[in-house]
Amino acid sequence: MAVSLKNPQDGGIDELSEINVTPFIDVMLVLLIIFMVAAPLSTVDIAVDLPVSNAQPQPRPDKPVFLTVKQDLTLALGNEEAPRATLQAMLDRQTGNDREQRVFLRADGTVAPTTS
Repeated sequence: MAVSLKNPQDGGIDELSEINVTPFIDVMLVLLIIFMVAAPLSTVDIAVDLPVSNAQPQPRPDKPVFLTVKQDLTLALGNEEAPRATLQAMLDRQTGNDREQRVFLRADGTVAPTTS
């Protein structure tokens, strides 16, 4: 218990009911150090036999096809403007009618989805 030293004319010595936090902080710092030392030691290396991938990496195309959505929501295929009505024909011409060729999509950073 703590004691408050007051002026003797005020009624003497009274007990205080406040907690002394210094020992509490000391204990917490010791526990922190113990856990900082013990945590790296508690990791266990478990051998896991993962399957090996036999898939061939996809080759990068020589000339990738980029479809760009501009800020005003117009489309561009490569460097050409692409009206929506002729987009399929332009894609077929750029890819040589290869429907399996990858088309990269990019959009202007200010294009926000509309809610309706």
